[in-house]
Amino acid sequence: MNALATLSRFVNKTFALWVLVFGIIGYAFPDLCKPLGGWVTILLGIVMFGMGLTLTTDDFREVFKHPRDVLIGVLGQFVIMPVTAYVLCLAFSLPPELAVGVMLVGCCPGGTASNVMTFLARGDVALSVTITSCTTLLAPFVTPALMYLFASQWLDIDPMSMFLSIVQIVLIPIALGVVVHKLLGERINAAVTALPLISVVAIVLIVAAVVAASSAQILSAGALVFAVVVLHNGFGMLLGYLLGKVCGMNLAKRKCLSIEVGMQNSGLGVALATVHFAANPLSALPSAIFSFWHNISGPVMATIFHGWHEEGEAQSFMEKIEARAATKKPV
Repeated sequence: MNALATLSRFVNKTFALWVLVFGIIGYAFPDLCKPLGGWVTILLGIVMFGMGLTLTTDDFREVFKHPRDVLIGVLGQFVIMPVTAYVLCLAFSLPPELAVGVMLVGCCPGGTASNVMTFLARGDVALSVTITSCTTLLAPFVTPALMYLFASQWLDIDPMSMFLSIVQIVLIPIALGVVVHKLLGERINAAVTALPLISVVAIVLIVAAVVAASSAQILSAGALVFAVVVLHNGFGMLLGYLLGKVCGMNLAKRKCLSIEVGMQNSGLGVALATVHFAANPLSALPSAIFSFWHNISGPVMATIFHGWHEEGEAQSFMEKIEARAATKKPV
């Protein structure tokens, strides 16, 4: 089990590399990877089931302890990313299938990887987990509404059908995970160590399927989509941080908001594009590229944020070390 946990951590740390590798495989061998497209919703459902296994009531206590902070984070997620996506679609005059794809990833909830990045950044992890959980549970209602509001000008959007899809892909698997966790309790902890490995395998297979389906158009559209994705992610992180600053949040919460807003559940975007815009396979490409890119930008921002301290924070930390040294306690 220790070997599995070690492998799981290694694969999780090198996630971006595996996304790139399997994206190349999907492009080089499209006929081999295209059949994976039929498994996209199942693969994402497995990821969401894993998320449910890790959820406890403690993850939602932050809602009652700091409701204002959670509300700001949820609103930031569902306002900043969709509006930024819409502006970028207009600014770059994206064709309909790409515009819908960019809007999809912008209207999705936050990704679970944001919780790890917030921890590495020395941000407010409890707030990050709560915002991710809340936006994920609200996604069946909010994501279809936002897509109908922003993307109907490019392609027909059926919000009710999208609502049912998100319930099937997200809510039901999460609910099953929570139930299993409740029934098995600590006995499920051994399986939880393998969740990062399972999630990475599921996502890279999804990326391979998307790239394979869009292989003919990638050379002509890939650079444009990549530029839009980088800007989308970057503006999300910047505006998330500024939102926290305007709202008077401390540095740890600002770090959390920056990462939480900028990192999306791009796997959900791929699944929704695959199900609802199957006639336009290019619509899944922005989410696939986002999945690769935010697993590069996230660690970079976490590294930068890790060295940021509020006035007095670094000094108090040093004082704690000196105090422990004086009493000969290990740090």
